[in-house]
Order: sequence, then structure tokens, then C-alpha cells
Amino acid sequence: MALTTLDIILRMSTAIGLGMVLGLERTLAGKTAGMRTYSMITLGSTIFILISEVVISTLSSALIASPLAVATSVVSGIGFIGAGLIIFQGNKISGLTTAAGLWVAAGVGMACGFGLYTLATIATIGAMIIFTIMWFIEDILKKYSYSLEKSRIKVHEKLSELDSSEKNE
Repeated sequence: MALTTLDIILRMSTAIGLGMVLGLERTLAGKTAGMRTYSMITLGSTIFILISEVVISTLSSALIASPLAVATSVVSGIGFIGAGLIIFQGNKISGLTTAAGLWVAAGVGMACGFGLYTLATIATIGAMIIFTIMWFIEDILKKYSYSLEKSRIKVHEKLSELDSSEKNE
């Protein structure tokens, strides 16, 4: 089935729109990869899938090439971009969620490129839930975890005081 110009416009527009939605949350969270970056990732992924579909439709045998081979290459390429975003400082890692988000954005773009709009939309909604609701849950858990650690430190200090006072007697 040959792609029409309307199909191409719809797939690319959907990719841009969903990329903007993903990037909006990252922009509001103050991250460097925002709406433009996410939209470019979704659009680029869509373009590569569309190119593969158009080229394959012109070949006499589908056994020669597969759009899935292009999809695999997109995943690998995004992996390199994501690896460049991850920064290790001491025992702290930053950029991991942004890298993972760009990886998901590439998947959304590929889904748009294949015309799988429902999959792309559900994946975007899932990513937004992870970016927002899961952030609040993690924040609460971190505060709880921090208060537990603080309590352990106080108990340890009290035990140390008792131990040193017993030795002085």
C-alpha cells in the first residue's frame, strides 16, 4: 500500500504533537531537553520509518529490506544520544530520566511512522504518568526514606553516647 501525502502529513503531525506533549512536562520540570528536543526525536523517528516504508514499497521483493531493520537502527541511535545525556557525579546519576524519555519519544515517533496512532497515544499518556504522578510518589518516598535514615542516625548517636559514657564510668 503506497503512502499518500495526507498519510505522511498525518503521521508527521501526530509525531510532532505527541513529542511536544512529552517535552512540555520536561520543560516545566526545568530540564534542558524540552519540547523542541522531544519533537525532533519523534519527528526524526517518524521520518526514518516513512523513508523505509516508501523505499520498500518501490522494491520488487519485501525480502530484500524491512522497515523493522530501520526501527532497530533508530533505537540504537537514540541509545547513543541517551548515553551522552547521562552524567555521573560522585555517587549521583543525572540525566537518566531524560535519556529514558527520549528513548520512549523515539518509540512514539516510530509508532507514528508506522501509522500506529493508538499505540503512540497510549505510550505518550503512559510516559506523562511516569513523568508526573510517579515523580510525586518518588518525592514522598524519598522524604520518608530520608526521615528514616535521619532517625537511624539519631539512634546510632544516642547508642554511641551511651557506650562512651559507660566506658568513662
